[in-house]
Amino acid sequence: MASRGRRGGVPARDDEQRREERVEQQAPAPQGSVLPPPPPVDYGVFMQGLVQAMQTLAHTQAALQAQLEAQQAQALAQDHGGPSIMERFKRMTPP
Repeated sequence: MASRGRRGGVPARDDEQRREERVEQQAPAPQGSVLPPPPPVDYGVFMQGLVQAMQTLAHTQAALQAQLEAQQAQALAQDHGGPSIMERFKRMTPP
C-alpha cells in the first residue's frame, strides 16, 4: 500500500470529524445555576492588614540592613591591611 502523508489508511474527512468531536467534548457548555456575587469587602480591615504587613517588612528590612553593616564593620576590623586571600591567589605564579 503506497499511501503518502497518512498512517493507518484513515481518510482525511473522518480524521477531521473526530478532531471536531474532541473539541466539542473538551469545551462543555456551563450548566447549573450561576453563583451569587461575593460578599462586600471590608476595605478598612484589608487596609489595616496591609499597613501592618508593610510595617513588618520595613522593620525586618531595617534589622537586616543593620546586621549587614555590623558584619561589614567587623570584616574591616579584622583586615590587617594586607591583600586578601583572593588577591594573593591571583598574584601566584605557576610552579
